[in-house]
Amino acid sequence: MLRAVVFDVGETLIRDDRGCAAWADWLDVPRHTLSALVGAVVAQGRDNAEAVRLIRPDIDIAAERAAMEAAGAGERLDEADLYPDVRPALAALREKGLRIVIAGNQTAYAGKLLRELDLPVDEIATSGEWGVAKPDPRFFARVLDLAGTPPDETVYVGDHPANDIRPAQAAGLRVAHLRRGPWGHLWSGTAEAHAADWQIDSLHDLVRLATSSTTSAAPAARRSEPVVRPN
Repeated sequence: MLRAVVFDVGETLIRDDRGCAAWADWLDVPRHTLSALVGAVVAQGRDNAEAVRLIRPDIDIAAERAAMEAAGAGERLDEADLYPDVRPALAALREKGLRIVIAGNQTAYAGKLLRELDLPVDEIATSGEWGVAKPDPRFFARVLDLAGTPPDETVYVGDHPANDIRPAQAAGLRVAHLRRGPWGHLWSGTAEAHAADWQIDSLHDLVRLATSSTTSAAPAARRSEPVVRPN
């Protein structure tokens, strides 16, 4: 039985294209150039910040982000950045009595922006606020503290096998791999993605998952679920 659902942020709840475009404009390179470089480094298993360092090898990311903010070109987040299923799915899950938490690798300021959206959730936290980021096991220890639920009754939802699926499972959580955004699609057919408890195409699938008897069944029984397409 599931008691809590914890969500990644980038390409799970929000689109990353605005942030990527802002960095490209700031670095004075074509947006498609930076986007392609991000895709290349992440496909190689490297952090997406490495794409920026390919353009400016000596860049200080934190200092540059502060300069962007001071120039009015910093982080922005509004309703248009949310995927369409986010608000209704979160509300539906909460109505089912589940504890809803958002916890991802974002800055402290992004946490403030997320709270200003007034999403139907119980808690919001970011790696910038905690001082520890995925895939560090300490991040998922903080996730469980925030959720206040046992690991096997908590599901972490994300698109990135290395940052979301593998470390969440190592911490004892159940995991749902979301086939969304470039990374969700890139790794959807890999062994890492198939290691997730479920693979889903929409957050609406989680609502069905949360109310289905398969949530407490053995893995073989979960394979009969037609919507969520569990592994």
